[in-house]
Amino acid sequence: MNTRIRSSLTSKQLAQLAAHQVNNLHPDGEKIEPADLSTAAPQALSRLEHCFSHIGNKYFFDGQQAIFDHLHGDQYAMWLYFLASELHESGGPTSICKKLFLLNKTLHGCDIFYEVKLPSVFLLVHPLGTVLGRGHYADFLLVYQRCGVGSNHDAYPTLGEHVSLRPGSSVLGRCSVGNNCAIATESLLLDQELPPDSVYIGNPRDHLIRPKSAKESIWRT
Repeated sequence: MNTRIRSSLTSKQLAQLAAHQVNNLHPDGEKIEPADLSTAAPQALSRLEHCFSHIGNKYFFDGQQAIFDHLHGDQYAMWLYFLASELHESGGPTSICKKLFLLNKTLHGCDIFYEVKLPSVFLLVHPLGTVLGRGHYADFLLVYQRCGVGSNHDAYPTLGEHVSLRPGSSVLGRCSVGNNCAIATESLLLDQELPPDSVYIGNPRDHLIRPKSAKESIWRT
């Protein structure tokens, strides 16, 4: 998909905005400058474009090109993750990466550390209270509010492609989630293998697994 993103701000303006927000949030005497983000910002915007180009929603893709609005909360949360991740991967200062992570946590209530490797295509849907830890993720990951992915006894989950985490769901520990699976609202998958094309409902003590055929309609593949 060779598109160019239509962004409400240029990468330079986005770097200026993030630097200003970080400095207001952390007036610790170590002020960051927009130039500190200028190398990472264009590549982060390119990663955002690739991601948004696969989302079949008019606020993300208009049929011709990807769209980014810095005043759209879900989109800005995804942008800040990409920016912090790109800065980290390019060898940027750890202190700035941490501040971008905390800015995202403050603005959007989501905890996605810059070292966590989210897939190239994912979607956060009003992700208040969501924590995405150091699991193994694959493309077309759909995550709603109050979701959790994390460890149990130092073991982390592996999620396949086209996995959706519904509101309040969690995947913890030594889990292997197959392709085209959904974790139902308020459900907990713990140290368990979930076969492809499944919907998991419940918790370790009381759960059921139902078949799932169609993929989520939000994706452009």
